[in-house]
Amino acid sequence: MDRGQAPLTAVEAALGVLLLASVAFVFVLGLPASPADETQLELYASDAATVLSSEGPRHADQTRLAELAASRESFERERGALERRLDRLLPANVLYRVEARYGTVGHPLPADVQTGTATVSTVNGDVTVRVWYA
Repeated sequence: MDRGQAPLTAVEAALGVLLLASVAFVFVLGLPASPADETQLELYASDAATVLSSEGPRHADQTRLAELAASRESFERERGALERRLDRLLPANVLYRVEARYGTVGHPLPADVQTGTATVSTVNGDVTVRVWYA
């Protein structure tokens, strides 16, 4: 009884098609974000929150972030200064959003984006800093 054998060129062609298909899928689907990016974003958020929470207030509270969370009036008054400060603190390729009880400062948070987050508790409530790559 004769057994059939696939020609070597057919096997090579099939493997080549599989290799090309897998490379195409990587380009189409993308690679998962590296853990180093996530760690770096967490560091950016933590560093920004630490700097802001240790800075003195511009007007009357204990820290800049406590002043931001004190009232709607103080939030509106401090919003512009906080945006300018964060623009100087963070790298140009990093966007941010600061969330406090009376509103948010910064950019709208896009869906399905990897973020770094840090929350600071102040005497006037929590303030959360979120950062992500532009």
